[in-house]
Amino acid sequence: MARILIAEDEDTLRTLVVRGLTQEGHDVIAAADGAEALDVLGREEGRFDLLLTDIRMPLMDGIALALSAARDYPDLIILLMTAYADQRERAHGLEALIHDVITKPFTLAELKVAVGEALASRGKAATGEAPDGGVSDGGGAGGA
Repeated sequence: MARILIAEDEDTLRTLVVRGLTQEGHDVIAAADGAEALDVLGREEGRFDLLLTDIRMPLMDGIALALSAARDYPDLIILLMTAYADQRERAHGLEALIHDVITKPFTLAELKVAVGEALASRGKAATGEAPDGGVSDGGGAGGA
């Protein structure tokens, strides 16, 4: 399965996401904020299949993390999470760098679908198919 880095400042949600994705067979490493996640990315030399990050976090937000990660590790798939409409709007200029934005709250099942679709997009890119990425309008693996 995939190697996933999660950046989420809410302890309860971070624990839930780690547990759910680990149960799916993924190797998951968690960070409490964007700065910690960037440190982990550097230490691990970007060896992750997916970065799943909240947008609104202390120290370094998910947008800054996504920009740094995409610059240093261009093959890394990036999924953003947010509960805030204004933060979702900030992500609209990043379509070329991120796969999607997941709207909180979401169910674990919705998260698993979003992660699966993001990881599947890597295979499409490798075969020359156009990935279905981009910032969605809240449909699919998002709101609830």
